[in-house]
Amino acid sequence: MSDVEALQTTLAAEHAAVYVLGTLGGRTSQSANVQLFEAITAAFAAHRVRRDELTAAITELDAEPVAAEAAYDVPSGLERAERIARVARETEQACATTYAWLVANTVDERRAWAIKALNETAVRVLTLRGTPEMFPGAGEYADR
Repeated sequence: MSDVEALQTTLAAEHAAVYVLGTLGGRTSQSANVQLFEAITAAFAAHRVRRDELTAAITELDAEPVAAEAAYDVPSGLERAERIARVARETEQACATTYAWLVANTVDERRAWAIKALNETAVRVLTLRGTPEMFPGAGEYADR
């Protein structure tokens, strides 16, 4: 797999994360649930930065970055903070899986960048009350 293909796949995942987290941020009360609002706002900002970094990296490789879809599936039932937190956590876990895949499919500086992104995503999972994993994003090793 080429670097461009690996980066494009990751960019597509970031487009989805930005969309979903933006929707969740709009459904979260800043006054009623400060911690959840701050966690989702920080996650949204971090994924926008990663999306922009991926776009720049793909452009530097003389490729056209994959465009975002017009819309993405967002789970229903987002009336309660617990449900919003679960969807945000699942979004972060999906990103961790994507970044673990990117680590496996890149080398050198790109791999170091992917490892950093994976670590940051794993920490956000914990912020959203996720379970610590020895190998975040690598489900087949979750029981080790």
